[in-house]
Amino acid sequence: MIIYVDIDGTICNNTNGVYEDAKPRQEQIDKINKLFDDGNKIVYWTARGGTTHIDWSELTKKQLNTWGCKYNRIETQKKPHCDLFIDDKSKRIEEL
Repeated sequence: MIIYVDIDGTICNNTNGVYEDAKPRQEQIDKINKLFDDGNKIVYWTARGGTTHIDWSELTKKQLNTWGCKYNRIETQKKPHCDLFIDDKSKRIEEL
């Protein structure tokens, strides 16, 4: 299964654009890591920089790696094509 996971508000607190201040939500990260370990493809997705056109990719990769996130790839701006999308405004990790 391909699972897209939104970053801000889902696996870390929502910082309203101050991404350097993001703090991980380890319980949610652990659940996503289990989905990865179970053989699912995890794609972290973010709209960071969508309106400001600032490239947040290096900070985002560093955060995911520091937080111990397991994933296959990161995507930005592109509309997700997946089997399941986990987001703070749609399917919540608590519902899995």
